[in-house]
Amino acid sequence: MLQRIIFTLSFIIAGTIIFTSCETKSPTQIKIAISKEKSDKSTTKYSDWLLRHDDEIVYYNLYPLGIDSAMKLLKTCNGLLLTGGEDVFPGTYGKIDDTARCGEFDRYRDSLEFTLIDLALENKIPVFGVCRGEQILNLSMGGTLYIDLPTDFNTTVAHRHNLMSKANHFVRIVPNTTLSEICENTKQDDVVSNHHQGIEILGTGLFVSAYSADNMAEAIEWADKTDHGFLMAVQWHPEAMDTLHPLSAPLAKKFLLEAANFKPVN
Repeated sequence: MLQRIIFTLSFIIAGTIIFTSCETKSPTQIKIAISKEKSDKSTTKYSDWLLRHDDEIVYYNLYPLGIDSAMKLLKTCNGLLLTGGEDVFPGTYGKIDDTARCGEFDRYRDSLEFTLIDLALENKIPVFGVCRGEQILNLSMGGTLYIDLPTDFNTTVAHRHNLMSKANHFVRIVPNTTLSEICENTKQDDVVSNHHQGIEILGTGLFVSAYSADNMAEAIEWADKTDHGFLMAVQWHPEAMDTLHPLSAPLAKKFLLEAANFKPVN
């Protein structure tokens, strides 16, 4: 009888230890706010790019929520991903007379993303931008854009192609930058880069960490990281590149690492 009681107590204690151990080791889930997710099912989504490297993240498409709700949700997240898409309305950077030379606009999206950027920077939420994401980050810091590279920027580099699969060119990475460190000192490589606008005047506090062959800015980061949260943006499309590409996978991993180390505002 005594042996039976001892065996039962031992079983209960062991089960409690195992259960407690599982709870203790359970990782904190990373929440990523995506400014606008792709709706085209034929292309790789931005969330898929991140999920390749951490299949347990939770992500939210902020675009359908309305600005107030999106801001509230961002405060609960570990990172903000600014994605590609339409041209930013040129009136936001003093070129309203060039509206006719732009593509489609989404004034609501402009307002949403400018607001999200302000909130993220104020609270040091990690930020990563892709294509339009780089451009609107630059604008948020007081920079400007070339309205149309083929006509405003004398170059032989094809920055845009009708087929995403052919929209590629080389970029060179600036040494001794955060981007260079993340990509393990990759000096240059071929990337998927598809855009007709680009950085003209660099925003305050930013530094160009990658260029195309014609010296167009292809990546930006903080010039001085002191007292800033993580911020990086690239003009190319890492989500459309090979899973293990040296200018794709390390970027997702770094962003997710920074997000994992960030404690949400709320």
